Amino acid sequence: MMKLGKRETFSSIMALALPIVAEEILSTLLQYVDTAMVGRLGAEATASVNLTSTVNWLLGSLMSSFGIAIVAMISSSYGRKDREGIKRQSATGFLLSLALGLTLFAICLSISPFLPTWMNADPAIRKRAGEYFFIISLALPFRSLSVMAASSMRAIKDSKTPMVVNLSQNVVNIILNYILIYPMEMGVKGAAAATFVSYTLGSVVMAQAAYRKKELSFSRNELKNQKPLIKEALSIALPASATNTTSCLGHITFASLVSSMGTITFAAHSIALSAETIFYVPGYGLRGATSTLIGISVGEGDRKKFKEIELISIAITVVMMTFTGLLLHIFAYPIMKIFTPDQRVVEMGAEVLKMIALSEPIFGLMIVSEGICYGLGDTKFPFAVETFGAWGIRILLSVLGLKYLGISLFGVWICMLLDNMFRALALFIPLISGRDRKLYEKRRKGLER
Repeated sequence: MMKLGKRETFSSIMALALPIVAEEILSTLLQYVDTAMVGRLGAEATASVNLTSTVNWLLGSLMSSFGIAIVAMISSSYGRKDREGIKRQSATGFLLSLALGLTLFAICLSISPFLPTWMNADPAIRKRAGEYFFIISLALPFRSLSVMAASSMRAIKDSKTPMVVNLSQNVVNIILNYILIYPMEMGVKGAAAATFVSYTLGSVVMAQAAYRKKELSFSRNELKNQKPLIKEALSIALPASATNTTSCLGHITFASLVSSMGTITFAAHSIALSAETIFYVPGYGLRGATSTLIGISVGEGDRKKFKEIELISIAITVVMMTFTGLLLHIFAYPIMKIFTPDQRVVEMGAEVLKMIALSEPIFGLMIVSEGICYGLGDTKFPFAVETFGAWGIRILLSVLGLKYLGISLFGVWICMLLDNMFRALALFIPLISGRDRKLYEKRRKGLER
């Protein structure tokens, strides 16, 4: 029987995690529909949309990095019942979201014509891929604000509101996709326009929902003297940003390597990556809940609760992703059929999905270990691990394999599997050897200053 304290911890984790998990799963299902709609236009249209998906992933990861900092700060203040601190940190998140969103907006619009060429795309799809990326990049300032607002709400244990807003946004995207892609015959441009409109509308609603909450609402006074808080946020966010940047640049390089193998191979690769997403997003939902509750336990100064959250989160994530990995292995072929009628793409994608499904529990261990580090405000160690994994294992082995062994897509995905295994062990082993307790005490001392 689970003891009362552990049962309460389990309930707290699940209460916060389930809305995030549901949001991630349902959003991914809607993205499946989105990808399938474009997929009906043919392999070239699919490749045009998915070519820059890793760059879009990088942009989202950069925004999430700043969200990680805000969660660590606000959740600790929430645990200490520091209402004034929460308001000031909410204002910090608002300022940082504007600065980040506008910076990314300017960069992405300027590189959009050249990005497909840099990624070794087939000349036949470069123009459409560049146009798609340009249009969706118009929403970046709004996306940044939305991510920060959602992170602020989750840090005060409200994960339901972001779930409702994000799901509504995705439904709008699907409706607009249908209208613009088919009746209006706008094709790839229609998919991009639908994404832009849904991102923008969803972001406005998300920001309003967050800043109407009494805990997070702030006045002009909270916007003053922000330098210490911005400095603290950047000390957490920048290593996390570096982690996501080096990792995602690795994914971009990885995608360019696969892209050079031909349009059919790249279509199978990109669709398989999209198909796998729904089977590991529950882990990211639990990571978000774990980070928040770890931060709150630090603010409360409850060492026992901290340890319980840590251990129970790891157990839940690994068990859950063992189950999702099994489902992915069983249904790999029919899942690929959802996205494309091209039999060559289906068979190639199903083959790599069946293989990668076996590593889902390991991937889950990596995700939750990261969440524990982030909740403790530690983003530097994950940066070192992610950088070596992405470039020292995934990219290096793929380059060597393609150049000297002529490996197929299956071989390239083996390199990805080895990278995931390294990251999981490198993050998990130090945690169970006592590094977590040292990080906890360091974070506590920082809050007591």
